[in-house]
Amino acid sequence: MGFIPTEESRRQEIEEFKRMVVACAGLSRRKDEEEQLGFHLRSPEIDDDVGEEKIVCVTSGVSFLGLAVVNRLLVRGYAVRILVDNQEDVEKLREMEEAAAGEEGRRRLGSNNNGVVEAVVASLFQVETLAEAFNGCRGVFHTAAFADPAGLSGYTKSMGEIEVKAAENVVEACSRTSSVRSCVLTSSLLACIWRDSTLQDYPCVINHESWSEETFCRDKRLWYALGKLRAEKAAWRIAKEKGVKLATICPGLITGPEFFDRNPTSTVAYLKGAQEMFADGLLATVDVMKLAEAQACVFEGMKKTAGGRYICYDNVIESEETAEKLAEEVGMSAERICGNRGAYIPAPFQLSNRKLSNLMSRTLRSCYNQR
Repeated sequence: MGFIPTEESRRQEIEEFKRMVVACAGLSRRKDEEEQLGFHLRSPEIDDDVGEEKIVCVTSGVSFLGLAVVNRLLVRGYAVRILVDNQEDVEKLREMEEAAAGEEGRRRLGSNNNGVVEAVVASLFQVETLAEAFNGCRGVFHTAAFADPAGLSGYTKSMGEIEVKAAENVVEACSRTSSVRSCVLTSSLLACIWRDSTLQDYPCVINHESWSEETFCRDKRLWYALGKLRAEKAAWRIAKEKGVKLATICPGLITGPEFFDRNPTSTVAYLKGAQEMFADGLLATVDVMKLAEAQACVFEGMKKTAGGRYICYDNVIESEETAEKLAEEVGMSAERICGNRGAYIPAPFQLSNRKLSNLMSRTLRSCYNQR
């Protein structure tokens, strides 16, 4: 199943960019109502008077998740450096900015220059260029948003290899950049839940300490789960070797406004094995903005004691009714998600995001105070 970007998906990206502009303009208006408000795409360098602690980099910053993370960071007053693969993506950002400005009007984000977006071209497969792009940043958010570049095959086994190499390079580049203090990497809940329960008894609670089995993922041809699992493990290996402070977030299926149209490759890939996840009580979703909020709060928490893995979800698909709603949103038959269920059978497993919930309950007030 293939997905080629359409005019509709581009329209949705522009709409999201507009929302980002409005949110940031509102922030500045609260900070100083006397200032003329605005939003700028800067290149090639963020102004020197932006505090170093407020400069961060987001990879795949024009993706569905990337835009949400950029939004949350801008609202908190960070200067955000968006990493893009080529000059075409820089122009895409400029077009999005111009389209947003055309309807919302130019706004300036106040004299402190926080809330600036800077686009930098760098390859995720060249450590040297990544290190240059990260230079001067205090934190890096690797959103790991990959799609089939040809738009033909969905998420393939080879794309998993791309994820692994990119994760290795991002963490390696962080280790080579003296300014970088923390890295937040997006993994997947699928890196936690896929195991062969017929071979041994597993705890009934799936949490941040749970890991999927590579062999099981290969045997079941769960390429998306395998790619996320191996990429996360590779990131942890490099982080431990190089002394990089790392946190990984393992989200459920990422949803939100028009999520399937804006993120089709990952959505379909995630739902491979949906019937098994549903039956086991492990089919979970998370709104993209809530995930972005969690990423920002984890990053803030890393300045103290936060770190390690975090499971992130806000809804578990437990009933046929909610399964049918999800199926309708992604254009699938309900049977592909919940199967032909007979009598109710209790799910054998239970998800727990207690670690993330506890962190956010401690840091949320601090996060909002920076908005």
